[in-house]
Amino acid sequence: MDKTKLILNALHLKTATPKFICCYRQASSSSISALIEPNLQSHDVMDLANTQLYNNSGKSFLRRSELKHAKKVVVKLGSAVLTRDDNCGIALGRLASIIEQVAELQNSGHKMMVVTSGAVAFGRQRLKRELMMNQSVREAIQPAQLNGTNMTDKFQPRNHADPRACAAAGQSGLMALYETMFAQYNISTAQILVTKHDFVGEHRFYLQSTLENLLSLSIVPIINTNDAIVAPPGVNQDLEGAISIKDNDSLAARLCVQISADLLLLLSNVDGLYTHPPGDQNSQLINTYCIRNNNAIKYGAKSTVGLGGMDTKVQAALWAVQRGTSVLICNGCSSTAAPILDSVRGKNIGTFFTEVEINGESPSIQANSARSGSRKLQQLESNERAEILQKLAELLELRSDEILAANQEDIEEATQKGVLSQAMIDRLKLTNAKIQNLADGARQIASQCHKLTGNVIARTQIADNMVAERVAIPIGVLLIIFESRPDCLAQISALSIATANGLLVKGGKEASRSNFCLYTIVQDALDLYDCVDAVKLIDTRDEVSDLLKLDKDIDLVIPRGSAEMVQSIAKSSSRTVPVLGHSDGVCHVYIDKESNVDMACRVVRDAKCDYPAACNAMETLLVHKDLIHTSIFKEITDVLRAEGVKINSGPNLAGQLLFTPTVTNSLNKEYSDLECCIEVVDDVTDAIAHIHKYGSSHTDVIVTNNEETAEYFLQNVDSSCVFHNASTRFADGQRMGLGAEVGISTGRIHARGPVGAEGLLTYKWILRGSGQTAQDFGTDGTLFYTHQALPLNS
Repeated sequence: MDKTKLILNALHLKTATPKFICCYRQASSSSISALIEPNLQSHDVMDLANTQLYNNSGKSFLRRSELKHAKKVVVKLGSAVLTRDDNCGIALGRLASIIEQVAELQNSGHKMMVVTSGAVAFGRQRLKRELMMNQSVREAIQPAQLNGTNMTDKFQPRNHADPRACAAAGQSGLMALYETMFAQYNISTAQILVTKHDFVGEHRFYLQSTLENLLSLSIVPIINTNDAIVAPPGVNQDLEGAISIKDNDSLAARLCVQISADLLLLLSNVDGLYTHPPGDQNSQLINTYCIRNNNAIKYGAKSTVGLGGMDTKVQAALWAVQRGTSVLICNGCSSTAAPILDSVRGKNIGTFFTEVEINGESPSIQANSARSGSRKLQQLESNERAEILQKLAELLELRSDEILAANQEDIEEATQKGVLSQAMIDRLKLTNAKIQNLADGARQIASQCHKLTGNVIARTQIADNMVAERVAIPIGVLLIIFESRPDCLAQISALSIATANGLLVKGGKEASRSNFCLYTIVQDALDLYDCVDAVKLIDTRDEVSDLLKLDKDIDLVIPRGSAEMVQSIAKSSSRTVPVLGHSDGVCHVYIDKESNVDMACRVVRDAKCDYPAACNAMETLLVHKDLIHTSIFKEITDVLRAEGVKINSGPNLAGQLLFTPTVTNSLNKEYSDLECCIEVVDDVTDAIAHIHKYGSSHTDVIVTNNEETAEYFLQNVDSSCVFHNASTRFADGQRMGLGAEVGISTGRIHARGPVGAEGLLTYKWILRGSGQTAQDFGTDGTLFYTHQALPLNS
């Protein structure tokens, strides 16, 4: 095939073949230009060929989670990131943080490159000092030189320096700064100054070779345009397949494509790409930008200290992603965050550019929709919200086969992968009985709607013709995060509908089919009154820690799952977003010396064996010391062994038995399985002390026939649920008459214990007056407060 045709064909290929590379090196640019449009110069065509020659060894990453595989990373530092607020000098603390992050990645095996601005700012600071000194000298010698005559214009010192002069004066100092800072991490650097000429024709080979050689030696190249001699930026004349070098954003994109970089991080002074300029009230951060969608973006003003702006960053990003380099724009000015490390770790920061279509809305947009849906629910009458719940109950029953089929697929996949414990699979499994309980719970909640949102809690007459009311209202937007248990979705959706709260649901991927099936049923029920936005299923790959940062969109987080999961969420949550839940379910049953053996056996069996994976299952059995060597103790342990429960011994019990089970290594362990610990205590006071020391404030039980002992236990155990002669399994919203529960709360603020509909409400004050002012009730006023409680129905 003709050489020129090979080149032209290669321009449309993703990867240049060895045959093409060989022909390219022998072909003349004039022969190529004769076959293309006459308005394109030959060196532009060579640009096109070289673009295909040096990149696209693979495609760009499609999802953030894949960025952890990026090895060759380019970090572009813009002027707005490096320059101080006075536009004169380098922000040293900010630069030090950036270099520390780059060094950490470099030392962990990544190949790092830095495209930097800042030479002009550094030089401006330096020349400003020189100009001031120069001016002072001239003023000092002026009388002697001019013999009293007026100073002419030609002797007046300039009060500013040309940007090229600033770049020439600042480049060496900037490079010295990089060398010194990177040396702290035992990393060597090398300076490369380029112009557009270095990207044309064979010059590209020289630049390519230099960069690859430096990277192979674990040296970090510091790259910048040679601003001391570069021509002024002209009109942008980007060509198909090539991008002009008019700023460091486009420079970084060209370098990435040329050396097949995996990731380009464009650090800016804002969090990323917004739908409007960041200062606009309605502007929203675009977390993920699909380059196939022509999103209409309104850009703000360009940087005052550099040549680029957000539009140039987006243009460079789109160009690079199409040619195999992933791009992320994020904020490099934060004094506390680590944007470079977080980006490579796949965290949800900044704006990630991808070729894949975005399925669904971002969690932030979903939260806004849920809030709008919540307000629609509030506008409904209580009987209308009840109708939605009645329809939900009917749909759950009618589509139970569909739900069970989806759930079975989840169970089979989880079993095949073998990544879930049996306890987690038990939580994942749905049955006809569970679905019927969900339907019954929805109907029970529907019957409570009239006394929830909009209900007047208290009325007070402040003064004559002045009445204040405390009215129940929804909390706002709830985020429920759960693992394995898809029934949580239906339960909390029902409670949210009844209380007119917006709801975001984030379930585990192990229950994805079950969750989606139940979600569609909830949506169908909400469609009765056009309120489908009130409940949103989050099915993106966003990490939970990133969802917890949406403090402006989410009002309450409710985790339901393992202790590790709940504790992780509590630690990761923003300080401004409260978390409702419990970390552990270490529940106790205390068998008093004055107890009925049959009752004790029934309570213990149910508490441990009815559903051992539940958070309200018994984990520790406390036995009065007088029962240890009696038939009562033997009957209780026989019941547990007959159910297949593995028994561990507490240290006190082990000291009283000749042959004991395995001694436990922890007295505050949540087994979540057919396993428990048995410990001996001296009396009810000792039992209470043990519970306070090793319990989790969840649910604790006493079994005794002594009413006085029972009352002492009930009043002094400081847990969210304390029972007498009843199984711990009654710590459940539906069993306690709440219809369903969002979870169990062991906290001490707001709701505690099983949290039902009332736990999802707050209140507001409504005051109705007749023109009164605060001064009317002052010392010289004529009105007086009455503060009289009024009946709620008046």
